[in-house]
Amino acid sequence: MKQAMTMQFFKFLAAGGTSALANFSSRFIFSLWFRYEIAIFFAYIIGMIVAFALMRKFVFGASQRPLRSEVLRFSAVNLYGLIQTLAISLLLARWLLPLLGVERYEEAIGHFFGLSVSAITSYIGHRYATFR
Repeated sequence: MKQAMTMQFFKFLAAGGTSALANFSSRFIFSLWFRYEIAIFFAYIIGMIVAFALMRKFVFGASQRPLRSEVLRFSAVNLYGLIQTLAISLLLARWLLPLLGVERYEEAIGHFFGLSVSAITSYIGHRYATFR
């Protein structure tokens, strides 16, 4: 059982890493047209779509619930992740990094750490709420 959970967690990290890459890289594109906060929101949606497809297929599998129910639960878990990501990204990019003298790439650094922190809470939420 413990080995199965460990393997599942590594698959989660691979799927989550792929979706985080889609999220992170698309934020740069959205930033061409939108403010930082709005770009993070749209990038998060891209990441969510990639994450749902990969996690449902390769990590957790489909549950016994209807697809609509899985999508709603997935969205609820990710809403919490979005709030976490936005809060951490903004805190770092607008306040902490400038306070520390970081004057380049503060938005990218903030967004990277914002995404990273939400990985653990997302795993727990998806394991026990979305795909159970």
